[in-house]
Amino acid sequence: MAIVPALLLVAIAAWEVCAARRDAGAVPGDAAWRAAGLQVRAGYQPGDLIVFAPDWVDPVGRMQLGDLIPVAMAARMDAARYGRIWELSIRGARSADTAGLAPVASEDHDGVTVRRFERAPAVVVGDVLERLATATSTGARPALALAEVGFAPHRCLQVSPAPGAPLRIAFPQLPLGRELVGYVGIADVFTRRDVRSPVRLAVELGGKILASAVAGVDDGWVRFAAATPPGPAEVVFVLGATDRDRRICFAAEARQ
Repeated sequence: MAIVPALLLVAIAAWEVCAARRDAGAVPGDAAWRAAGLQVRAGYQPGDLIVFAPDWVDPVGRMQLGDLIPVAMAARMDAARYGRIWELSIRGARSADTAGLAPVASEDHDGVTVRRFERAPAVVVGDVLERLATATSTGARPALALAEVGFAPHRCLQVSPAPGAPLRIAFPQLPLGRELVGYVGIADVFTRRDVRSPVRLAVELGGKILASAVAGVDDGWVRFAAATPPGPAEVVFVLGATDRDRRICFAAEARQ
């Protein structure tokens, strides 16, 4: 009977070898990525957004098209401002930036699928990143930063509130549209590793809370949104943490 476990181990090992070879063969090669990149370049228009799926193929895609992805685009708050999006994907993956959208064109290059999406972009009437100079704070002032949040780059306002003392950052006369959309997260993978507590954000308008969000160490870039009355108004962001050295990053924009 001792031969049965041995045969089972041999069978499992053989299956793993075959599976590994099959998976390796399923990864598109350099020629496929070059062909996909050439297709994008042929139809690219200035301002187009280029994304890759799944996320871990991003470095491979950037080898072909990195010159068309400036820092501001790579570190965007989200994709709502972009009317045309090119998605390069493998293994049937889809980017979160194209969720819910139907492609107007799709072509496969030996395993690299190129899809083009078109939609009406969001109209932004106010951006807190552009109005930092007008902001007032009850404590430490936020700084405009290019930060790592959830292992991805983001342009954001970064601040570290004192533990247990919520920080209020006010933007007087911020132009508002019909919706305020924003994101919050914890920057710096090393502090996220050492300190596991979440951070909190609330948005106030006229003394009332419009929206709130909690971002944990594994949550990445957390979205919040609220309907707003159009016109200029003072918008206050309240940020809090229970531990020191929490580098909170947030961004928000008012959309028409």
